Amino acid sequence: MDALTPDSGLRPEADPEQALDRRAHRNLLLLACCQAVGQSCNTMMFAATGLSVITFYHRPDLANLPVTMQHIGVMIWVFPAALLMQRVGRSIGFRVGSLFGMAGATIMCVGLYTANFLVMCAGGLVLGYAVACLQMYRFAAAELVPIHYRAKAISWVTAGGVAAAVIGPSLVRVTHDLTMPLYLATYAAILGLHVIVFTVMSFISFPSVAASAATAGPTEAAAPPRPLLVIASQPRFIASAMAGMLAFGTMSFIMSASPLAIVGCGFSHAEAHWVIFLHVLGMFVPSFFTGNLINRFGATTVMSWGVVLMLIGVVAALAGMTEWNFRLALTVNGVGWNFLFVGATALVTTCYRPNERGKTQAFNDLLVFSTTATSSFMAGFLQDRWGWQPLNWFSVLLMLVAAAAVIWLRYQRASLSPVR
Repeated sequence: MDALTPDSGLRPEADPEQALDRRAHRNLLLLACCQAVGQSCNTMMFAATGLSVITFYHRPDLANLPVTMQHIGVMIWVFPAALLMQRVGRSIGFRVGSLFGMAGATIMCVGLYTANFLVMCAGGLVLGYAVACLQMYRFAAAELVPIHYRAKAISWVTAGGVAAAVIGPSLVRVTHDLTMPLYLATYAAILGLHVIVFTVMSFISFPSVAASAATAGPTEAAAPPRPLLVIASQPRFIASAMAGMLAFGTMSFIMSASPLAIVGCGFSHAEAHWVIFLHVLGMFVPSFFTGNLINRFGATTVMSWGVVLMLIGVVAALAGMTEWNFRLALTVNGVGWNFLFVGATALVTTCYRPNERGKTQAFNDLLVFSTTATSSFMAGFLQDRWGWQPLNWFSVLLMLVAAAAVIWLRYQRASLSPVR
């Protein structure tokens, strides 16, 4: 399936396979850099939004609505974004996403400066397009390498979030009171980060649309794309998508509520930023070895570990309301998310042919972000009405459903070979 070609700038005596690997590694590194910077924007949005909204809008239960609108934006934009990439290629499609990111961050700045809650919600909606593109980086990584390398490629690019764990919270800490009102400079920094992603993306050599089609085998090339209903009705796709939905939904549920819970317990804004930093580290540091774990033990085994770890995070949250309870709960939650979500993504890539990728990836992310949109909205509402610990009890139910999906996948093991 490898669509890459040897670099014409290499010496004639260079090994073509070596050239291929070098090109693939360069592209994956640059894509991981874009993941790092883009994910920083997302982290900053989670960390800053609820706390910035309550400075002028005294409805804590609605404080995370701009984040929810971002997830709704992903749901609205994911099909147009995926189909645009199917038509014009990843490079142009991802840069269009960066332009939307710049526009959305600008709208957020205007909304905060004018203390207009509806404008901030509109900014979140526009930023949804950029996030829809950001989530497709993992699928683009799988297209840059041979099929047996997919899990590692997805894991490596996801590992770009490790830098996001440093960049995002650090920028929030530095910028949140740099100008008034609070967090205005944070949204301006998000604008600058999208400019960086736009620039770096132009240096990545993605396979062209024609080259991607040429990588399919003779049978796949001749076969017309199957209806989306046929693809989505595969038991493997259903269970994989469900696991991804619940991984991202539960993580978003806990992550969105945690800054409000931390400040509500009397801790400082800086403590909320520190907890988000640890959470994002937990989400992305395991990506350096998640791909190897999947190759060695199997995707469903690693996904099972993810469910267990997310449940351990709930136990830590329920054990007390100290700084260390928040830190441990959010860190372990992030590690569990990584195992569950990377495993689910690797399995989704085995459910479609190259000429079906756009609509299948879009549908998968539509399902994922319909869950995150609901969970991020419910997080603020339930945190305000119920409190932190009842909210964590509710997340146990989500994890039990995720466990059922993983068990179902294990029983489908015989059908986990790539689509032919």
